[in-house]
Amino acid sequence: MIVKKSVIRKNMKKAHHYLPFLLVILQPFLLAAQQDDFPSEDFIYMSYIRSVKFHIEGLYLSYPVIELGGAARVTLSFDDLDGDTKDYFYKVVHCDRDWKPSQLTELEYVEGYTEERIQNFEFSFKTLWPYTHYELTLPNQDTRFTKSGNYMLFVYDDTYDRQLVLARRFVVVDPKVTIDPRVLRASQVSKFRTHQEIDFVVNHEKFKIQNPMAEVRATVMQNGRWDNALTDISPKFIRSNALLFDYQDVIVFPGGKEFRFADLRSFRLVSFNIYSVERTDDGFVVQLKYDEPRAGEAYTSFNDLDGNFIIETTDQPNNTLSAEYADVVFYLKRDQPYYGKEVYLFGGLTDWDILPEYRMEYDEGLGAYVGQALLKQGYYDYAYATLPVATNDKKGPKPQPSLTEIEGSWHETENQYTILIYYRPFGSRYDQVIGSVSFSSNL
Repeated sequence: MIVKKSVIRKNMKKAHHYLPFLLVILQPFLLAAQQDDFPSEDFIYMSYIRSVKFHIEGLYLSYPVIELGGAARVTLSFDDLDGDTKDYFYKVVHCDRDWKPSQLTELEYVEGYTEERIQNFEFSFKTLWPYTHYELTLPNQDTRFTKSGNYMLFVYDDTYDRQLVLARRFVVVDPKVTIDPRVLRASQVSKFRTHQEIDFVVNHEKFKIQNPMAEVRATVMQNGRWDNALTDISPKFIRSNALLFDYQDVIVFPGGKEFRFADLRSFRLVSFNIYSVERTDDGFVVQLKYDEPRAGEAYTSFNDLDGNFIIETTDQPNNTLSAEYADVVFYLKRDQPYYGKEVYLFGGLTDWDILPEYRMEYDEGLGAYVGQALLKQGYYDYAYATLPVATNDKKGPKPQPSLTEIEGSWHETENQYTILIYYRPFGSRYDQVIGSVSFSSNL
């Protein structure tokens, strides 16, 4: 049977007429399916992707928060240890404050393209382990943001089959309010010596908020960590043109201790906490000196990177392309293993996550936990975290890593905090970010 083209056009017009109606009906189901499978956390999905850094352009220790329409941009960089060229694409997705895709369409939050190829890459130079270095800066001439809010940045390998290789969170702020923070000793007596409490006031003299209790929420992060961030905090009190977040024992974080460090910037003139550097046919092997638990030690103040790391080498002139990779061995001295606990290397170098590759094994002969990490030359902060041994009970909450059992916790410790203010007026389809501030606990 031959179907006339006029009939086809007529049916297409009918389908086009009903398409908006069908999309309205199907949108909740499509959005729910999208959110269930949505990768909403910072994560590296491929083992050959290393040394991922994401920060404000030029500020290597900053959390990626930029102003809408401002001059600041965010920069993503990473190494591909396969040392070849791959067809990497990036994609940005607007999210609500709970890091699920918002109801906005791509045309509503981006001017240009939400997806584009990463074109800036270079090969390593005179390194034992060859790698390819990629960089991306946003916004750029292809991608410009038109809405404030949470964003996910995804990088895909589209060389053969589209594969997600890494995901990163960042925030775009449309500053309409100011934030005045204070860092206090915890009001709870049991936490007085070990924790830090955050109070703050949100001033909105030039920005009208109809129903602050329902429309405003705050998130507080310590050292750029989302794993222990306090979210969905509503104002405690409302005053004329001001919202007070003045809780007792609510916005509270363990102070922790200043982070341990590994100075890997030179394999020729090594720092005092490195035991040995060995060059092999496959690369470098660096053994650190033994660490010991610090929970019972008094607080000692020294400068650290608040758990972050910087890529740098003093052996070669180019930090990005001439820095070497090394297998770095960590030792934690302990007469006997922690009962019912696993020990992990933890910090920015692990994406603030408990990952199997950073699990420490107890060696009875050495009387220590031993772990290993493949790291690029640089300066790294790190800590040791404990986690209860996994059980078959999947009904309970996911266990959280603890730094206090090995490292201890003191209220004097210097930490970096970030406050984000979310605003969603009645009838809106997305969460705006109308204010942010980053500050040190040593205000």
